[in-house]
Amino acid sequence: MSLQAIRYKRGELQLLNQLLLPDRTEYEDIKTVQDGWRAIKEMKVRGAPAIAIAGCLSVGVEIANRDFTSAEELVRFVMDSLAYLVTARPTAVNMAEAAVRFSKEIAQHSKESHSNKEKLREWFLQAVQDMLDQDVEDNKAMGRFGAEHILQNVGEKRVTVLTHCNTGSLATAGYGTALGVIRALNEKKAIEEVYCTETRPYNQGARLTAYELVYDNIPATLITDSMAAALMRTRGISAVVVGADRVVANGDTANKIGTYQLAILAHHHGVPFYIAAPSTTCDLSLPTGDRIVIEERPHKEMTHVNGTRLAAEGIKCWNPAFDVTPHDLITGGIITEKGVFPPDKLEAALRKLTGQDR
Repeated sequence: MSLQAIRYKRGELQLLNQLLLPDRTEYEDIKTVQDGWRAIKEMKVRGAPAIAIAGCLSVGVEIANRDFTSAEELVRFVMDSLAYLVTARPTAVNMAEAAVRFSKEIAQHSKESHSNKEKLREWFLQAVQDMLDQDVEDNKAMGRFGAEHILQNVGEKRVTVLTHCNTGSLATAGYGTALGVIRALNEKKAIEEVYCTETRPYNQGARLTAYELVYDNIPATLITDSMAAALMRTRGISAVVVGADRVVANGDTANKIGTYQLAILAHHHGVPFYIAAPSTTCDLSLPTGDRIVIEERPHKEMTHVNGTRLAAEGIKCWNPAFDVTPHDLITGGIITEKGVFPPDKLEAALRKLTGQDR
């Protein structure tokens, strides 16, 4: 089994088709931006960090293998391609953040007197390589901060943790966000048990998180989504740790559908509830979660499994991919690569750390 979702070297990109896991491990060649967009839209690659990295790398692959007549043409291609990739799955903010950042930076570089198409090409290719490398480092920092905070907060040497969806190496460049926190806890020999939800309707928990936990020999048990309340009541859950696709200024968080109900259950049972997300997932331009656009997926994802119909023909479906957890239910804190913050302190902390408060 392989936990490398993204294989990249300059001019070449392969993405693990996660729709086939855990039965088959197949990589698909990504040669164009259109290939990247399609892989994101069809959820062959998923997870907010991995979506952004795969999208930007698809631009890099096409730039590396395509000739441009001028610097202006290259800059326009980069900016248009990044904007197009944002449309594949709009709820996850990391792709939009990368699109804005890289578009602004390449436009600035193009205005320098010594710039030309080759220097701009080289700059962009190095920038996306740095993005890939930085994600792993940020995830490991997040893991350390989160593990230390959870152990201190719950006052136990060994903890039992519940997680949702997939937030590990398959959702990032490596190590993971919420699953990275769990990996860090396991490295401290502090994991008693990890419970992962199956995460309907796409079963990312059963197919992907279970796959990663088994691979790493972390003690783990799979539950259906509807078992979470009984689990919290009877099995002594120490903390719930999940990822995020977008965290807004007041701490409201969009994540995989089913996260909100877990937060409500955790609050009722007095279980600390944590979000683990890099600062690139934090969208301080939106004041509250009411402003987050929620992607709705095709009905067939609910009614069929591997092409076989399970639901009655003619039944209507509602299939939002995400829900929004209000900040006051995130009782443990928001874990980032810069530290762990209460939701109401997140915006001020990030603005101070990035110099935006000046």
